[in-house]
Amino acid sequence: MSGIRDILYVRFSVSDIKKQASFLTEFGFEVRNAGRENFDIKSKGDLLIARGTDPRSYVYIAEKGEDAFLGLGFEAECLEDLNRIAAIDSVPVEEISELPGGGLRARLTDPDGFTVDVVFGISHPDAFDVPERNGVNTGEIRPRMGERVVLPGSKQIVKRLGHCVINVTDFRTSEAWYKERIGFITSDEIFIGDESNTLGAFLRLNRGQEYVDHHTMFVVGAGQPEFNHAAFEVADWDTLMLGHGRLTAAEYQHKWGVGKHLLGSQVFDYWKDPHGFTLEHFTDGDLFNVSFGSHRQPIETLMGVHWGPEGMP
Repeated sequence: MSGIRDILYVRFSVSDIKKQASFLTEFGFEVRNAGRENFDIKSKGDLLIARGTDPRSYVYIAEKGEDAFLGLGFEAECLEDLNRIAAIDSVPVEEISELPGGGLRARLTDPDGFTVDVVFGISHPDAFDVPERNGVNTGEIRPRMGERVVLPGSKQIVKRLGHCVINVTDFRTSEAWYKERIGFITSDEIFIGDESNTLGAFLRLNRGQEYVDHHTMFVVGAGQPEFNHAAFEVADWDTLMLGHGRLTAAEYQHKWGVGKHLLGSQVFDYWKDPHGFTLEHFTDGDLFNVSFGSHRQPIETLMGVHWGPEGMP
């Protein structure tokens, strides 16, 4: 069993905090400077935080600096799990003083130098009160009778961070490192050509009979370390398309989509932020527990879609 509750946040440094804040606001976050009640893009501040509508203090962090992916954070189930994971690499457990909600943190370093925070005890705010859209009519089941479609009007559409994809120098080394500390199990391992030629794997949390996302990380053995993308969940198809329209109108760079993956089944829509990092909106992903087991898939299945454009450009 994993001692991790879920992935919590991703961390970056960016050269222009204000440009990033504008993009993240259009993407659907609540955005502010750390230490300020309300973020004003005209105000000064070198530490940017963003949260979704779920009860999490933050799911995205950016500090001012050279454009770079810094790492990611996971939330431990309990203090004992935090201490156990910290002890694997003999790293200290420290107080989180620079971010809202306090709590404790152990900062690990993965085989390629990315920081991996394991945190516990952060005081999270309540979830936002987000009205659900009224019923969805299908060919046979029609719950919306005598009323028009009503969609939520809020610009804050991101719920939570769902997964992060990283390229690594050596897949097996990184796979072992993350499995030992985070408690991942494999959902789908990807091979190219011969089954012995493994590219990487979709990894999910092992929480026993509890259902979790098909993947919380996808680790790709690309021969060198690099951020690939981070994916943020939205409520439904309509919400994803509202975000698509808003980002298109703001003339941000579209990357890939809209489509529906074969592996994981998410409806996806990928965008480039002003600093070149790829962020994804997704919805309708698969959920599995430990009984699903582990599987092997060819790269053609990885790049395949139920519908939409095939293969990330």
